[in-house]
Amino acid sequence: MLALFGSLAAVPASASEKLYLYTENFPPYNMSATGRAFEHNENSIDGICTEMVKAILQATDLDYVIKLRNWNYGYNRALSKANHGIFCTTYTEERAPLFKWVGPLAQNLWTVFAPPGSTFTMEKLEDAKGKTIGGYRNDVRSEYLLKRGYDVSVIDSDDLNPKRLVLGQIDLWIAERLAGPYLASQQDVEGLVPVFSFNDVDLYLAMSPDTPDEVIEELNEALEITKKDGIFDAIGTKYGL
Repeated sequence: MLALFGSLAAVPASASEKLYLYTENFPPYNMSATGRAFEHNENSIDGICTEMVKAILQATDLDYVIKLRNWNYGYNRALSKANHGIFCTTYTEERAPLFKWVGPLAQNLWTVFAPPGSTFTMEKLEDAKGKTIGGYRNDVRSEYLLKRGYDVSVIDSDDLNPKRLVLGQIDLWIAERLAGPYLASQQDVEGLVPVFSFNDVDLYLAMSPDTPDEVIEELNEALEITKKDGIFDAIGTKYGL
């Protein structure tokens, strides 16, 4: 990945250039307001992180567009193109040098779900060894499990994993404690059983390393302004956090 990243790295950008920000359908953090898989403008994109990112941007003079795509698409563009970013992205030590970071914006509790009616129990993560776990490409949870030798069946988008779980195509699903049931309900899947939670992590806006430092500074300063103004707390309250 690092070799690929190095070969794709862009010429450093100007602070006056437009920002291109990507997100995915990951409700209630980021989601289409119309139920579509892709969105081309910010007015059609909702969610906790989306509203927080919009509030930050509106406190700056920066020009920007926000688009909703699948995670793998947006993640790779943020890796390789100056002034491109993706949210909400889990901050990890492995990812730290790949991006410049704005945040934290929210928290994320990783959770393993079993299908409705399951009696399967877990006391530790290792209890999932020998099970096929649903995930998706370039998602930090999937990468975490794969590196530790778990059997992870990854697809391009997380949307199909609740159905795969119900149909028995996977045994378990790794998702987020709030977002998992929300996403499942959008696919008419109810009653998923949360069997184990771990790794409470921070979520950020991750920007290409070729994004000028002054842009990152302006975004982080705007973040502090919106926090002091109570905007972040109001967004969290709106979504029941």
